[in-house]
Amino acid sequence: MDFPYLSLIIFLPIAGAILIAFIPDLSQRMVRWIAAVFTSVPLLLALIMFVSFDRSSAAVGVMQFEEKVSWIATINANYHLGVDGLNLPLVLLMAFLGLMVVLISWKIDLRVREYFAWLLLLEASILGVFCALDLLLFFLFWEIEVIPMYFLISIWGSGRKEYSAIKYVIFTLFGSAMMLTGILSLYFTTGSLSMLDIAGAGIGSFRAVIPVAAMFFFLLGGFAVKLPVFPLHTWLPDAHTDAPTAVSVVLAGALLKMGGYGMIRICLGIFPEVALRFASLLAIFAVFTVLYGAAVTLRQTDLKRLIAYSSISHMGYVFLGIFALTQVSLTGATLQMFSHGVITGLLFAVAGLVMHNTEERNLSKLGGLARQMPVVAIIFSVGGLGALGLPSTSGFAAEFLVFLGSFTSTMVVGIKVLTILAVLGVVLTAGYILWLVQRVFYGPVLEEFNWVSDADILEKVYAGCFIAVIMLVGIYPAILTDVIKLGVLPMVGG
Repeated sequence: MDFPYLSLIIFLPIAGAILIAFIPDLSQRMVRWIAAVFTSVPLLLALIMFVSFDRSSAAVGVMQFEEKVSWIATINANYHLGVDGLNLPLVLLMAFLGLMVVLISWKIDLRVREYFAWLLLLEASILGVFCALDLLLFFLFWEIEVIPMYFLISIWGSGRKEYSAIKYVIFTLFGSAMMLTGILSLYFTTGSLSMLDIAGAGIGSFRAVIPVAAMFFFLLGGFAVKLPVFPLHTWLPDAHTDAPTAVSVVLAGALLKMGGYGMIRICLGIFPEVALRFASLLAIFAVFTVLYGAAVTLRQTDLKRLIAYSSISHMGYVFLGIFALTQVSLTGATLQMFSHGVITGLLFAVAGLVMHNTEERNLSKLGGLARQMPVVAIIFSVGGLGALGLPSTSGFAAEFLVFLGSFTSTMVVGIKVLTILAVLGVVLTAGYILWLVQRVFYGPVLEEFNWVSDADILEKVYAGCFIAVIMLVGIYPAILTDVIKLGVLPMVGG
């Protein structure tokens, strides 16, 4: 394709951030509209790409909408972008969330110019991670994301916002250091920074500067921090709890998926033999992450912190699907990343409405809100049912594929037992989701919340968009799985 879809998708939000930051005398209303325009166009371009994407068998393992320009010739680094079935759904997810979080942030009135500038830069950096096919470019976008996330949490957050922002940065930089070590080791071994060239040649055809397994685990460690995997998860509940609502939506909806995407694209794509050798061990960690996250979620009394811990459990399904190493499980893991992005994005958005309208987040002090907030109660219930995997929602389709693909895997020792244990996570999820909905919206009506208002028109619009995507993918998952399988087939072949 000659038209630079991917460059525009990445750099339009950056252009919007620059306009917002540097054009003098912009009103708050104009700032919001600029942000909306510069996130709507990338979403439109992503939808055009998705519709135009070649789904034929000839497209298996083929990058589409590719852009490649020499960047730093002395080290053979290129500005190289492209999408296949693996990352196109994630690009579409982030473009969708980019517009949604602008709408969610419409009522922000503190330092509005700075807020929307950082929000647009955050979107661009995550989109860059999903599109980059050069390891140096991938790492650059990965690092840029830390800056806006730090400021968005530390300035517009609540509670221990400075502590949570710094903790996020420390964990991210620890993971980045591991990842950079792996990238440099790959470069000194192969002389290339191209993900596609290294994967095509096979790491075994080069003389490694350090053991290949060490490279694998350096890279896996960096991605595991971001996913996150137990015991590298402790930054997530704090960041979610203290972040502003829109930032929690991006954090849960797209930023965590950077870790899962990196595992599939780099760890499986470049190191298939190492992944196979350690798959059983990593599957155990995945199941423990599922059960630990769900069990700890049951103990939470803070609305946002409960949803945050549920994300840890649901990312365990992604980890399990990846290292079950089958086409179906990998398809399920990728679909789970997309599904979790929209479902948990909706849950955090509605949790923000509850907290803002009631000025309360402690579950023990909430109750009976379905009378005062009937629309919010319905929206939250739909999101909750998607999270627990109710049929006809995207959560069911994704988890079913993960479990089916994992249970039928022949490459992981004890995978049937591990899959059955992971299914128990669904039971725990049903427990804490139904308890949460009952605790917040039903039961005795509390008279102190009689003044609380329900969702307004804008809030109904963006919530309706989330629900439409959740139901569309749940009722017709082939709209995504037909694309995803084209990207995961080469990984299975490896």
